[in-house]
Amino acid sequence: MSTKVDQLCRDLMQSLGLCERRDVTSVRPLAGGVASDIAAVTFKGRTVCAKFALAKLNVAEEWFAPVHRGRAEYAWLKAAAAVDPSCVPALLGWSDTENGFAMEFIAGAGIFLWKETLLQAAPFEGEAVAVANVLGRLHSASTAGYFDRAPFDNAADFDQLRLDPYLRFTAGRHPVLAAPMQAMAEALLQSRIALIHGDVSPKNILLRDGQPIFLDAECATMGDPAFDVAFCLNHLLLKSYHMPAHAARLRSEAAAFWGEYAARVTWEPATRIEARVAALLPMLMLARIDGKSPVEYLDEATRGRVREAAVPLIATPAPDLASFMNQLT
Repeated sequence: MSTKVDQLCRDLMQSLGLCERRDVTSVRPLAGGVASDIAAVTFKGRTVCAKFALAKLNVAEEWFAPVHRGRAEYAWLKAAAAVDPSCVPALLGWSDTENGFAMEFIAGAGIFLWKETLLQAAPFEGEAVAVANVLGRLHSASTAGYFDRAPFDNAADFDQLRLDPYLRFTAGRHPVLAAPMQAMAEALLQSRIALIHGDVSPKNILLRDGQPIFLDAECATMGDPAFDVAFCLNHLLLKSYHMPAHAARLRSEAAAFWGEYAARVTWEPATRIEARVAALLPMLMLARIDGKSPVEYLDEATRGRVREAAVPLIATPAPDLASFMNQLT
């Protein structure tokens, strides 16, 4: 952990009234993030988590993002807690001065990262359904007329963090697919249907006694909930290519995820959002191998298989997810 981040953490603790700077006894970096400095900060026998957004993301491609996005993340966590307090870490305060926030540090027995359980091919215990249940309820709550949308008037940030590096950048590498991918990016940019997380990935979901805890909502905005659904399903499908012996099981989990989520859709016919998910999903599959943020666990041969599956489904989208799954190789 750099001296700068150590000092930021100390300043944040004091700014939030959690302790004096001198009371901090340990600042320990937490691994896994590419977009933020995250640390476990210990003081007076207590450990909390501190988070600060990075201006330049830790990926191979040049990728810059506004550091004020932490405000939207904090607002998303507050909104989620209002629906289900157990689905997010407890919040301890936001500091405009330090442009960061503190929250509960979650660790210990019974705590697992969903990504790790998937890659270890551990027995499934309803995790996908649990995630879909919470996600559907969060989306539904944010479509209510009384929901405060003001903290999420940040479509330009979502464009910079998600649409440009995933869809437009990938379209630039696949000119024959540029038209549908550019059109999808524009449609997503204009959508304001519900509050979306923007990074519903197994690496951002802890499991505590089988219940999901959502992290890393830096991309949160008012947008199309189809993005969150497709983003999560994409990770399950990519892992099915990575672990072919477990492909059927992972794709069954993806189907179970959609079934649970669809039951929570209250703001439009489920078939309508399903069609948008089916159109977006192959684009995200391609983006996670040829975009600015490729997944790290696929070898080149497997990436080729993903391309072969995704490209025709971008050119001619499947009408629904059952058809989409049937066309996967």
